Amino acid sequence: MEKKRNKTFLHKFLVKAAGVVSAAFIENHLLQVSNYSIVSEKIPTAFQDFKIMQLSDLHSKRFGRDNVRLIRKIDAVQPDLLVMTGDMISRSDSNHTVFFQLAGTLAKKYLCYYVIGNHEQDMKPHELKLFLAKLTATGIHVMENENVEICKEDQKISLYGLSLPLKYYKQSKLWSAPAAPFGEREMERAMGQYNSAQYGILLTHNPLCFVDYAQWGADLTLCGHIHGGMIRLPFAGGLLSPEREFFPKYSAGIYEYSGKKMLVSRGLGSGTFGVRILNCPEIVVITLAHSQM
Repeated sequence: MEKKRNKTFLHKFLVKAAGVVSAAFIENHLLQVSNYSIVSEKIPTAFQDFKIMQLSDLHSKRFGRDNVRLIRKIDAVQPDLLVMTGDMISRSDSNHTVFFQLAGTLAKKYLCYYVIGNHEQDMKPHELKLFLAKLTATGIHVMENENVEICKEDQKISLYGLSLPLKYYKQSKLWSAPAAPFGEREMERAMGQYNSAQYGILLTHNPLCFVDYAQWGADLTLCGHIHGGMIRLPFAGGLLSPEREFFPKYSAGIYEYSGKKMLVSRGLGSGTFGVRILNCPEIVVITLAHSQM
C-alpha cells in the first residue's frame, strides 16, 4: 500500500514538473506583439498611422531557423520604421552570426536604426568597432549620440540615438555601488540641444534616466534593458532588473512624466538570467496619431 502511494505521489509530481517545464518553454518562445497608440498635437498629419516597431534585447536568440518566426511577425505588421534599442547580442557570444543574418534580412525590407546597450559596450573597443562596422554594412543605421530627421510628405519628426555610458548604469560588478548621477546637463552634452519645435523620439537602452530624458525634451523615449523584470508577478509587475534591483521602477510598458512618455520593451531574449517566467518575449508596435487642440 505504501509503495502504491509513493508511486502515485511520484506520478503527480512528474506530471506537475512536466507542466511547469512546458509552460516555461512556451513563455520563453511564444512571441507577443504589444500595440501602443501615441497621440500628440506635435505629430505631423503626414505621420498619422505611422508604425514604428521596436526590437530590443534579443541576445542572439533564435525564433525558429534563421529567426523565421520573428521575421514573419515583423512582416505581418509592415512597419514604416524599425528601431533596435540595444543588447541584440550578448557579451559572451563567440560570434554574432544569428543577429547579423537577422539584421541583413530586415535592412533589405525596412528603414532600420540601432543604438547600443550595455552588452555591446562590454565588448573590447576593437571588437565593438568591428561589430558596428559589420552592422552598418548590413544596411542598419547605427546611432551614436546623434539625430536624424524622418521625412514624409515634406513633414518631419526627429529621431535621436543616445549611447548611455556604462557609468550611468548601476555598477553591475559591484552590486552595492550606485550608478553615477546623470542629468539634463549631461544629456545635452551628449546629444546637443533638443529641437522642441519638432516631435522627437529618443532611442536609448536604459530607462533608468527617464526623468532626465524627459526634462531634456524627448517627447517619446524607447528603451529596453530590464527584460520585463525577468519574472513578472500578477499585480506587482517585474521582479528583478539586470542590476539585481527588486521591483524596478521601470520594467515594461508605458510611463509618463510631465507630459513626456517612455515605452520600455520587455525584450526578446533571456540574457544572463537565462529564463523568463510569466513574461513572453515581446515585439513593440507604436502607431503615431496627430491630435488637434
